[in-house]
Amino acid sequence: MGIQNSKLNYKDLCCISISCRRLHRLSAEDSLWLLLLSSDFPSPNQQNPNPNPNPNNSTSASAKSTYKIKFEREKSRKVAAHRRAVLRKESEVLEFERKIREIENGLRQEAEKMRATAAELSNLHKVRQASVALNVWQPEVIRGRQKQIVEQSAVPVESRVHSLEMELKLCRQRISGFDKAYRDEKRRLELAMEQLASMKYHPLRDHKLISSGDKECKKKRKKLKTSVIYAYWILLLFNFLLLIATRMNVVIDELLAKQSPGAFLIVSPVPEKQG
Repeated sequence: MGIQNSKLNYKDLCCISISCRRLHRLSAEDSLWLLLLSSDFPSPNQQNPNPNPNPNNSTSASAKSTYKIKFEREKSRKVAAHRRAVLRKESEVLEFERKIREIENGLRQEAEKMRATAAELSNLHKVRQASVALNVWQPEVIRGRQKQIVEQSAVPVESRVHSLEMELKLCRQRISGFDKAYRDEKRRLELAMEQLASMKYHPLRDHKLISSGDKECKKKRKKLKTSVIYAYWILLLFNFLLLIATRMNVVIDELLAKQSPGAFLIVSPVPEKQG
């Protein structure tokens, strides 16, 4: 009844059959396995939604072996599908990393272009200041230097300064766009890495790794505990020796105080009276 009502599955049937010897014969009942076979692996041309298979119509192969074959086939299919999903996710991670490298290269190039543009714009500002300074009286040495700077500029200063300012503004916009794209791709990469770690998670394998790490931590804690215990006993021994030394000093002082004080006094000679 439980199998017909879809309340018991193959796991429950196996657990019941291994619970005791009397129930072990249930694992060989073709009628139960036929019900599980029809519910877990229904055939495509099956018309009756609630079939009630007859065990007398079974073929030479038992229903249990047929269920095992189909179960292993379904398990292999799921494992292969999971492996393909993991490979697709790994390819996504590699693609995100490639895009991030391209964005980083673009950022470096735009930063170098921006530095070169800023340096050229600074030089043009110096040329413009020198051309303005030529109209003011200055010593001949300074005037000759400023005239040399102005003559080195082969293009009109104002038009070139305007174009360089526009180029600098464009570089800033590109860097801002690269920075936004970098943050977006980095966020997508982190999400894909988390999904990949979740897909690759295996309870038994990861539990072994965690268990080995726990063993190392336990060894370290044991060593630390042993060293703390040694330090504690050494401190107790030191305090005990200090207490003994203090007590001995007190006893010595008491013994010295009980002795006659005359033994420790220096008697000075009494001067004789002169007649």
